[in-house]
Amino acid sequence: MITARSLVRKIVTLSDGTVIGELYNILVDFKTGTLISLLVKPNKKIEDFEMQDGLYVIPFEYVRAISDYIVVDRRR
Repeated sequence: MITARSLVRKIVTLSDGTVIGELYNILVDFKTGTLISLLVKPNKKIEDFEMQDGLYVIPFEYVRAISDYIVVDRRR
């Protein structure tokens, strides 16, 4: 089991190892409990992801792994 607290400030990388940035927050649908998106404070510009208010909005379906890092796939 992974708690939200354990995700705070995790580094988010692409599946090729490129560092995107640091996890800032998570968007959740409280009615269903579904995780919707990751909000990531960027380290570098990645064209593939939408940016809102200075944060990347990465759909949760792009997440491939959560361990020491959160790994996402840019080609979902």
